[in-house]
Amino acid sequence: MKHLLYMLSTVAVLCACSGVSREWQAATEAQKYYEYLAAGDATRFLEGKAGSSQLPAAYCDQLLKAIEQYQEEIKRKHGGILSVRISDNSVNPDDTTHADSLVKAFLVLCYADSTQEEILVPMVQVSEGEWRMK
Repeated sequence: MKHLLYMLSTVAVLCACSGVSREWQAATEAQKYYEYLAAGDATRFLEGKAGSSQLPAAYCDQLLKAIEQYQEEIKRKHGGILSVRISDNSVNPDDTTHADSLVKAFLVLCYADSTQEEILVPMVQVSEGEWRMK
């Protein structure tokens, strides 16, 4: 029993020291951006798009209108997004491009009408620990 307790505590320490994988970081950032969408914050959702800060203001306005239309469509079809969670299928590196900075994040959108939709969100690393939607 004493050895089992020692082994379990060793495993716990090793897991704690291993840190968070880059895939998990990307997935949690994707979740955050889609939670902004669910909350109706189109501006913060757009800020989660890689390169959005360098876009012309007129184009940003058009993108914001498109996001707002998408939010309205979700409300009309499903009553809105109740929650966003990271899918069990998530945290898979993109093996097709071999790009170290690209990760596919899978999210589950849980709608007010009790339906769910799994979506894929390509995430790109823009700096150490900072991820944006591609």
